[in-house]
Amino acid sequence: MSGSAKPKRRKAAGAALRYEHVRQRPSAWQQAKEKTSWKDAGSGCLILLVCLVAVAGFAMTEHEWGPELWGRVAPASPGGGYGFAAIVGAVLPLGLAAVIATLSRMKWKVSPLRSLGWVVASLPGLAVCVFCALVVFATTRPRYRRNWDSGCYGLGDPCWVHEEYPWVWAVGLLSTVLVAAALIAVLIKVTDAREDASAG
Repeated sequence: MSGSAKPKRRKAAGAALRYEHVRQRPSAWQQAKEKTSWKDAGSGCLILLVCLVAVAGFAMTEHEWGPELWGRVAPASPGGGYGFAAIVGAVLPLGLAAVIATLSRMKWKVSPLRSLGWVVASLPGLAVCVFCALVVFATTRPRYRRNWDSGCYGLGDPCWVHEEYPWVWAVGLLSTVLVAAALIAVLIKVTDAREDASAG
């Protein structure tokens, strides 16, 4: 009886594809570094510096003028502190509307000189907004009650304001909402009138 031969094992086929080494994709930081020029980087640093100076100046001004505004100006205003808060709350939307109305007309590529004029025209509205923000931040008490020391209760200081006028924030907020709603209603009427005029 003849023995049967064992079948030979087939050799594995060679790799049909050879994978090339894939170059590592540059990181997001490297891509941003390649795209950003020295001019753009310098402009960004300048804008950041201007913002820091503006914030520091605002904080110093609030520290110096806040007690004066609430300690002397507010009590002498019509309606006292509540009347002062109502006036500030009403003026804030007007200032914002003035800034938006002027800056939205800028077209630097079409008319740089006229755009610069609109920037100058927006400064009064911007000053009003800064003043209102100054008045609001002057009433901000420290976050923790343990920091409400005697310096917080001085004439015109935040704790003093909340003791004298407990609902000052509500009066200011209500005034802002009412004036803003009136401005929006006027804007809608003006827009509808222009659309009717153009359609007719």
